[in-house]
Amino acid sequence: MPVVDLVDITNNKIGETSLTDDIFGVEVNPFLIHEVVKMQLTNRRSGTASTKNRSLVRGGGKKPWRQKGTGRARVGTIRSPLWKGGGTIFGPVPHDYSYLVPKKVRKNALKSALTQKLQENKLVLVDAIKLDEVKSKQFVALMKTLKITNALIIDEENKNLSLSARNVTNFKVLKPEGLNVFDLMVHDYVVLSKKSLESIEKRLLA
Repeated sequence: MPVVDLVDITNNKIGETSLTDDIFGVEVNPFLIHEVVKMQLTNRRSGTASTKNRSLVRGGGKKPWRQKGTGRARVGTIRSPLWKGGGTIFGPVPHDYSYLVPKKVRKNALKSALTQKLQENKLVLVDAIKLDEVKSKQFVALMKTLKITNALIIDEENKNLSLSARNVTNFKVLKPEGLNVFDLMVHDYVVLSKKSLESIEKRLLA
């Protein structure tokens, strides 16, 4: 069973905590992590790229010249894709790119990502993350004390923490239910409060 140091906000060790093998001691599966990250990035695509075909381009209602007798090729509209100012052939249209991988895959990918952070000694467990007020300077000082410059921070409802960190580069604060593979991968460290750890274990063991 993996064991991690429990520290306070002054970075002093105050104990040790045993982690669940089924979450923090699984075999790391890079393929699952890749699949879930790819899904998350794809689901962020707006899919709003759009062009006008010949029927959507304004004008061109009148036939340019009669069908026969002019010696020229027959044309039905000046908005033909072959003409300047005409419509676009097979251009992009609004499209929903989102898809889902199975829930079990998403859950196992999250376990793999958390196990990887633990194996790399980049998982920090803090007893409680407390800030007296909404102040970015105080948050930066706290991270400096923990010797962290880039991290995903997971904590229960903590307004002072969320507001203090929102404008600080390389840091992101999420609630336990918002923990995801992409954010785990793009941040060097993951900082968990003891309370959020309980919520994560409850969620992933369900």
